[in-house]
Amino acid sequence: MEEYIVSARKYRPVTFDSVVGQGALTTTLKNAVKSRKLAHAYLFCGPRGVGKTTCARIFAKAINCEHPTAEGEACNECESCKAFSEGRSYNIFELDAASNNSVENIKALMEQTRIPPQVGRYKVFIIDEVHMLSTAAFNAFLKTLEEPPAHVIFILATTEKHKILPTILSRCQIYDFERMTVPNTIEHLKKVAEKEGFTYEEQALAVIAEKADGGMRDALSIFDQAASFCQGNITYQKVIEDLNVLDSENYFKIIDLALENKVSDIMVLLNAILCKGFDGGNLIDGLAAHVRNVMMAKDPQTLPLLEVSDEQRKKYKAQAQKCPIPFLYKSLKIMNDCDINYRQSSNKRLLVELTLIQVAQITQPEDQDVPNAGRQPHRLKSLFQKFVIAKPKPAIQVAGADKTALHATRSAQKQNTKTVATTKTVAPASTDHLSGKTKRTADNIKLGSIGLTFNNLLNPKKQTYGKSKNDEDLDNVVETPQISKGEALKFTQEELDLQWLMMCKRMPPKMIGLAQRLKNSSPIITDYPNIEVVVENEILLEQILGIKNRIRATLAQYLHNPNIQLDARLAKAEEARKILTKREIFDEMREKNPAIEKLRKLMNLELA
Repeated sequence: MEEYIVSARKYRPVTFDSVVGQGALTTTLKNAVKSRKLAHAYLFCGPRGVGKTTCARIFAKAINCEHPTAEGEACNECESCKAFSEGRSYNIFELDAASNNSVENIKALMEQTRIPPQVGRYKVFIIDEVHMLSTAAFNAFLKTLEEPPAHVIFILATTEKHKILPTILSRCQIYDFERMTVPNTIEHLKKVAEKEGFTYEEQALAVIAEKADGGMRDALSIFDQAASFCQGNITYQKVIEDLNVLDSENYFKIIDLALENKVSDIMVLLNAILCKGFDGGNLIDGLAAHVRNVMMAKDPQTLPLLEVSDEQRKKYKAQAQKCPIPFLYKSLKIMNDCDINYRQSSNKRLLVELTLIQVAQITQPEDQDVPNAGRQPHRLKSLFQKFVIAKPKPAIQVAGADKTALHATRSAQKQNTKTVATTKTVAPASTDHLSGKTKRTADNIKLGSIGLTFNNLLNPKKQTYGKSKNDEDLDNVVETPQISKGEALKFTQEELDLQWLMMCKRMPPKMIGLAQRLKNSSPIITDYPNIEVVVENEILLEQILGIKNRIRATLAQYLHNPNIQLDARLAKAEEARKILTKREIFDEMREKNPAIEKLRKLMNLELA
């Protein structure tokens, strides 16, 4: 039985023309051989498996060939070529610097350089992985490398050029080898498969080429593995099964579902992928690479940047026609954030699910109950928007209607008037004096308008914040009722504190600092219905005085008492008090009422 040799060794190039993907370098070396203009030291550098050592051997063989061809190739017929091919040449030496990296090894090498070749013109020393030499060995090598004997040529090979001393680099001709492209790798694998008598699918070879990541030796090793599994019939399905590679069709399907906002289908597909043993982080990485390829396929100028087979390139181009550019940009940003946070996440699956949900919602319209500047801009949208629309009114709207009706009833009782119920009523409108615009309650209220009372505080003339066209029409139609002296209702300190807190919460985000300071400045009833606010510093006092009339109007409206007067002053020395934290307030409550501590222990509660 013939001895089996792996493809990486069996089909190792023996001529410059058979080297794959390094056309510029091989042409330069052939021209040097033809013209006999040879340097004394060469440095071949580049990633693994791209042909550095192979080219060094071919070059060393061509240098010593007695009858090189007109193209600069070795003749393979002279005694020097035969000796090299049979492994008995005394003119070509290979040294592995990874295991021979000491000063003694370099000194022994220098001793050999003194002896001229017995057959041929040059003694060629190929030092592989030269970056592994120690600093002392490099220094011992310097003088010989700079001025070697006329019959000596050094060829150094390394994968990490940055680790070599600059003094070594300056003495060498440097050749940078490129990574193998996917098309070049596929073409070479086709030739190997044909020589071996294997049948293949081009898409299967494309998977092998992409898995090799630019290394031809890696590609041939993976090819041997796949050929052994497929028993000579290399198909796409068998290759992805053998290599445990996620089918690229999953990426195409996820993007198609995301464009249609089908979050549920994406979750089902994600679960199926994870059940097959694939990692969620690898899925996000692969999907990000897929979206990048789709973006490259969007423009004919960037289409050549796709390192995929021709069949895959057509698929990317077809999907690119359906994907808007903003969708691709935002998807890449979301998945890049997920990749950054994946290692630190304690619930990795949830992070992947949230990422895919966000991608699927990029093209989904904004929820109608949220204004453009309301809530958080990065919040998740409603997953079941159609069902939300069909739901009955939220409880907050019903409660708002009942509260309005209660106030109207109390006012009517004080005036001893009778009201006649009608079959259909229009919810009363109320004026928010802080914002200068009319609001509706009951059926006309919108959740998106809650909390916008302070919107036009600094610019009362501007009234477009969070307001739809229908809102403006209602403002023009509905007449704002005015509260007269006879309608004043009595309020307590508790009601005043509540309305003050609610007013602070309704202030817009740009005034969050003022709102927080107002929360710490509790108003008190001095001479009913007069209210006084004591503040700690002059800055806050000036801010309050600047909006004093609007605060008074707002409290008068929500407390239903137009007689309210508001005063603000600086705190006296004896009135100054420390602003307590939530923890300190809670500790005071526990000291005054031990039952609170008992309840906390009973329910195992902790202060957030």
